[in-house]
Amino acid sequence: MLLTISTTVRPATDLGFLLHKHPDRVQEFDRSYGVARVLYPEAGEERCTAALMLEVDPVRLVRSRDRSTADHALGQYVNDRPYVASSLLAVTLADVFRTARTGRCDARPGLAAGPIPLELTLPVLPCRGGPELAHRLFEPLGWRVEARALPLDEGFPEWGDSRYVRLVLRGQVRLADALNQLYVLLPVLDDAKHYWVAPDEVDKLIRAGESWLGAHPERGLITRRYLGRRLALTRAAFARLAEIGDDVEDELDPPIEQEPTVPPVEPAVVADPAKAAEPAEPLEPKDTLEPKDPVEPGAPSPEPPVRRPLNVLRLEAVLAVLERVGASSVIDLGCGSGRLVGALLERPGFTRVTGTDVSSQALAVAARRLRLDRMPERRRERLELFQGSLTYTDDRFAGYDAAVLMEVVEHVDPARLEALERVVFGSARPGHVIVTTPNVEYNVHYASLVGPRHSDHRFEWTRAEFRAWAAKVCGEYGYRVGFVPVGDDDPLVGPPTQMAVFGPVDATGQGDAAGAAGADAPVDAGDTADPGDTAGPAGTGPDGVGVNGAAVNGAGVDGGVGGGDD
Repeated sequence: MLLTISTTVRPATDLGFLLHKHPDRVQEFDRSYGVARVLYPEAGEERCTAALMLEVDPVRLVRSRDRSTADHALGQYVNDRPYVASSLLAVTLADVFRTARTGRCDARPGLAAGPIPLELTLPVLPCRGGPELAHRLFEPLGWRVEARALPLDEGFPEWGDSRYVRLVLRGQVRLADALNQLYVLLPVLDDAKHYWVAPDEVDKLIRAGESWLGAHPERGLITRRYLGRRLALTRAAFARLAEIGDDVEDELDPPIEQEPTVPPVEPAVVADPAKAAEPAEPLEPKDTLEPKDPVEPGAPSPEPPVRRPLNVLRLEAVLAVLERVGASSVIDLGCGSGRLVGALLERPGFTRVTGTDVSSQALAVAARRLRLDRMPERRRERLELFQGSLTYTDDRFAGYDAAVLMEVVEHVDPARLEALERVVFGSARPGHVIVTTPNVEYNVHYASLVGPRHSDHRFEWTRAEFRAWAAKVCGEYGYRVGFVPVGDDDPLVGPPTQMAVFGPVDATGQGDAAGAAGADAPVDAGDTADPGDTAGPAGTGPDGVGVNGAAVNGAGVDGGVGGGDD
């Protein structure tokens, strides 16, 4: 694998001083996984180029692995690691140019302290997200980016492009910053590391990104990918970045709503199918954009559609339901970083707002996000944060108009779901309960995704499974439920997020969950759990067959029916 660093600063050979590598020598560095060499293909007054070449030995790479690493048979020896710029090159760069990364150069201190004209070239770079992602990551740092997708096989163009790009960066950038940016962003683009991501990786990330990461618009995506989407480490890094300033803290969102581990494929109807790279952080499916009417000749070009992240749509959907059901006291069960709590506090109609989470670290991040230490007294009186587990009865959960479990249930072991149901629906028993969770059927829109969207998900439900679970809960605890799609509602596989709105049952056996939420009309739990239906308390429709407290009869209705009604 190869990285070249060129400059036209005069005299250009001062690049050797900045890199602490003499242009007249070839220097060799032995690594546990191969051999690195630094040489200068050109070294003149007008232009100088330094090349870092890393020759990876697949056998040595395998032998240097920890014995606990999974054995993938031939995959250990036959892979792309010797040929592409990956975390192996990033680690080598960090070690070989260790002093240059600090920005220290006693021979040329002024040159090391300021920006110089640079050109960085990586001939083969794995980029999960395509050329668009390379632009999104490097352009905010002041680079002019040239990223070209490499074909799978030049002899067979019909096979399309590979996941590799040729990347050239040009700009006036301080050399130390350029090296640190590459150190962080190479494994981010690859979305993989060759070594175990340990807690000290947070310190490495903060040190390498202290001068630029806090202000980067994609800092969330960068942090998550660099830390291998390890939840605890990512939260710790977000907390460290939050110390940079309140503007950063307000926008950081610890990954309570987990991102898929691979880039998504655009749904069938999109404004620009060529832009099928992953969306803005947090990585979620893109929202389908309706086809536009033809533009009249000579008319101004329409503005490009704005993509809205799924986590934003989800938050707005939950807030809309809470306002429609008239809730004034709300508890966020599994509040994480406090994003929903903060949005509720912005609306005076919510007079009592509570957030609870099993993680004390998440609550600490929430307190910083909400600026608890500087919160006005009247707003502070409306807020309560406390630590608690949703699988253990807690009197503090009770007494609310509404409770929200936003992207929470999928993180609970299936064997513990009944305990959660008993605590939330049986003991706490709020007037309304809003539950959102991923729709596993929508995962077909994620390229090469195998398994759940995130490794911390204990399960992901289909729409039928989610509705069957909701019907069972209604049958056991006497609620009604309506369903609301969140995000692009694909006609075949449904939306990326599915929402259930549980509400009370009146004396006639009817409920208001669906109507108040703007959901589909309520039906009895004995009726079908087909998409578009809602379920009520236990009962069996005329053709129903009971299954786990619900029944299936294939009936899809427009109007609500009561328990056992025809």
